[in-house]
Parts: sequence; structure tokens; C-alpha cells
Amino acid sequence: MSEAQQAAARNGGGVDLFGLLAKFAPLLFLIVLMAVFAILEPRFLSSINLFNVMRQVSITGLLAIGMTFVILTAGIDLSIGSLLAFAGLVGAAVAKGGMQDRFTVGDGAVGYGWQLAALAAIAVGLAGGYIQGLAITRLKVPPFVVTLGGMSVFRGAALLFAGGGPISGFDRAFTWWGQGKFGPVPIPVIIFLVAAVIAHIVLRYTRYGRQVYAVGGNPEAARLSGLNVGRVICSVYVIMGFFAGLGAFVLSARLNSAEAVAGTGYELTVIASVVIGGTSLFGGIGSIFGTVIGSFLIGVLLNGLVMMNVSSYIQQIIIGVIVVLAVAFDTFAKSRRRKV
Repeated sequence: MSEAQQAAARNGGGVDLFGLLAKFAPLLFLIVLMAVFAILEPRFLSSINLFNVMRQVSITGLLAIGMTFVILTAGIDLSIGSLLAFAGLVGAAVAKGGMQDRFTVGDGAVGYGWQLAALAAIAVGLAGGYIQGLAITRLKVPPFVVTLGGMSVFRGAALLFAGGGPISGFDRAFTWWGQGKFGPVPIPVIIFLVAAVIAHIVLRYTRYGRQVYAVGGNPEAARLSGLNVGRVICSVYVIMGFFAGLGAFVLSARLNSAEAVAGTGYELTVIASVVIGGTSLFGGIGSIFGTVIGSFLIGVLLNGLVMMNVSSYIQQIIIGVIVVLAVAFDTFAKSRRRKV
């Protein structure tokens, strides 16, 4: 029996309207937001603009998928933007065959191919996530502190690796992963949606997924039931690192450039997408579907504000307010569930 059904049974068989609202609020808000922008700006619903929104969302959406695993365990990762930048530069250097041809444009430079570049970026992401996971589980340092330090370390590593400059001008096989299309659908969007489906299956229909929810819901009970809590917590940061590396590769391919300043400010957008999508910062509650909706909601909001010529400074204020309100709603919902 679901939580909504249990609440309804306690309430004499009535419908738990608050529970339904909490479950479908992000989707309803997304629909209303799109309707409002469509009325205020007719160009908003054009196919070109909608695919542009989806393309913009795909990078932060990939990071949000990884962040969902982390937040489900009541953790947080503030280093994702910096790790993305470092992984992207390493992958770009591999694609260019070193740093000597970092500014050679097009197919002139002889590199090691997009395959090794993607593997290098993902390997850096995995290594970064694993190191942070070990620090959290072995050294017993809070995730906030570890990843805050990681944010500085990885950004510094990115600046040191590339000397503060970009690596740009990749061959067509590389840039296709960020700029290509399958029919009318951009390749980054396909990568994002496929990753979301796989992550959803892992969380909902595998033993590992149930372990993630168990650790986030009550780590002590999970430990007493025989779960290796430390291993599960470490693994979610490795997953986060994987998506940071994958996102770095796709972003570099899309921009045809990798830069040490890439991913700046992504932390707020990604966490906002996950929290707005219904994943609780207290752990144990959330879904990939909600994260996808939250990612699109943030993308639609920013795109609509840009089309209405709203200042980027005001956009940051709006996102910050939305995050606070989403967490406040989550706190209220959690306290209400305890009372029911």
C-alpha cells in the first residue's frame, strides 16, 4: 500500500489531496509555466525554441540525474561544476592529442579520437567522485565540507592543467555528440533521456536502488539490516562523478571548446532541479522522473525569462527563491507525514 493510500485509510477513506499535490506539483507547475510563457510570448512554443530548451537542459539534466542519487542518501555535492570543468579539459586534451595543438581548429590536429576523449573525461569524473566518497565514508567528514573543498580543488586543477586557457577546435566526429541531431532531436537530448531511463530502472527495479532509498531513509536501520552503508554512500558519489564526466564530454562537444571556467554556477541549477522535482534533502524520497521534470522546469523558466528580456541577475534571484520555497515545502510535507 502506498503512502497516499495509507494516509487515505487513516483519514477514513478520503483522498489525500495534499499528498497528490505534493506528488504532481512540479508537473502541474511546468504545464502552467509553459502556458503563461506561450501567452506572453508566442515564439515560446515554436519547435526551434523548444528543442533549444531541451538542448540547454541536457547538460545540467545529466548532472541532476547523478545528484539525485546523492541527495537520496541525504548527501550533497557542491563540486560538480568544478569537476565537470577539469574532466572536460582532460578529455579535450586527449581529443587533441596533447596540449601543443590546443588551438588548432577542425580536423587539422591529430588526436586520439572522441572515444578515448570520452573515456578520459568519464575516468576523471569517476576518480573525483570516488575520492570524495572515500573522504566522506572513511574520514567521516560531512559531504558539504568534502564537496566544498572539492569545488576549490577541482577548479584549481582545471586552471593548472590548462594554464587558465581553453582547449578548442575539435574534429567533426567529436562535436557531433554535442551539435548533431537524430532527425529533429539533438543528440545531447537523446543522451539525457536515455540516461534518465536507465537511472530510473536502476533506482526503482534493482536491489541497489532499494539500498540507496534505505540508506537515505534511515542509515542506522539500513546498517542493522546488514547493508554496507559506507559502500552505498561512496557509490553514489562515484555515480555523480560518472555523470560529471559524461556531461563534460557533451558540453565540450556542444561548445567546441573546453574551458577552466566551465560549469560555474551549475551547482545551484542542478540542486534546484532535483529539489524542485520532489527529491527530499533529508534523503529517502525522490525519483528520476521528478528530476527530469525539475530540470525542464528550470530550463523553461530561464528560457522564458530570457525571451521576455528579464535581467540575468533577476533570474538568479528567482532560482534562489524557488530553491528555498521548494525546501520549505519539503520540510512541511515531511512534518505532515509524521503527524498523519
